Amino acid sequence: MRNFQYMRAASIDEALRAKAANPDARFLGGGTNLIDLMKYEVEEADQLIDVSRLPLTRVEPQSSGGVRIGALVRNSDLANHPLIVTAYPVLSQALLAGASPQLRNMATTGGNLMQRTRCYYFYDTAFPCNKREPGSGCAALDGYNRIHAILGQSDACIATHPSDMAVAMVALDATVRVQGRNGERGIPIMDFHRLPGDTPHIDTNLEADELIVAVDLPPTRAAAKSRYLKVRDRASYAFALVSAAVALDVQNGRIRDARIALGGVAHKPWRALEAERALAGQTLDEASLRNAAQIALSNAKAYTHNRFKIELAKRTIVRAMLELREA
Repeated sequence: MRNFQYMRAASIDEALRAKAANPDARFLGGGTNLIDLMKYEVEEADQLIDVSRLPLTRVEPQSSGGVRIGALVRNSDLANHPLIVTAYPVLSQALLAGASPQLRNMATTGGNLMQRTRCYYFYDTAFPCNKREPGSGCAALDGYNRIHAILGQSDACIATHPSDMAVAMVALDATVRVQGRNGERGIPIMDFHRLPGDTPHIDTNLEADELIVAVDLPPTRAAAKSRYLKVRDRASYAFALVSAAVALDVQNGRIRDARIALGGVAHKPWRALEAERALAGQTLDEASLRNAAQIALSNAKAYTHNRFKIELAKRTIVRAMLELREA
């Protein structure tokens, strides 16, 4: 790890001023991903601005009926918050499926959204990687690509986004609240993360001077009946091969609102909008679910070692929905 300066911000404004004065500085929350990347010299920062003591640690109900989650709420606290467990169970389940208890005790909501891919070639500086060094190439294309993307990828990058929490938030239509020199704004979470295109080194649409301050969850009837299903190589401390966050609003035996978001399949949490539309007005039977799953993966593209993920993703959608129906 290279030497860096450290400062602890006493306020949001102080953190933003420090970032404006040094564009190469990085905000530090729990540090569970950033510090690892700095140790491997994958990430470089000449200054860390510690925002972990800022007053962004509350989970608060809103007058609209939704919930605001402070950017520094720890993953373990959010997963076990009674309001989240009751009204947004898919989010609680996704958080508990991620990392380990020790990491969840440190990791923050904002930091979870900002974590970077776990692609082998991104972490190993001996290999070319367009995310790490734009223009150098993508070693995963012809390498061991078992964990890599099957949707939304490009010839420049086939890495996947690692977050479980973000997949659930995409299904819930969350909004990321950010603050910068030009004030505060909300970014719909479906627009927060980016597909790789020809700029895979840019993971989000966050401006360089902006800090995540909160995430807003809107009120929705489907949220209370929701589920997160994660398929991985081992039962704990493993990233998703495929995951599905699903939510349903069923009235008189017909689906009024369906939400399907996938993890482990793309450079960003993937919302299966066409599959959701196909389910509208349908009965919650296996045939309808299989048809929706087929639509969700209709544009999937596999590589040498990850062809199994296409069928796995379809089955994960169907199983998650059927488990939700039985529940």
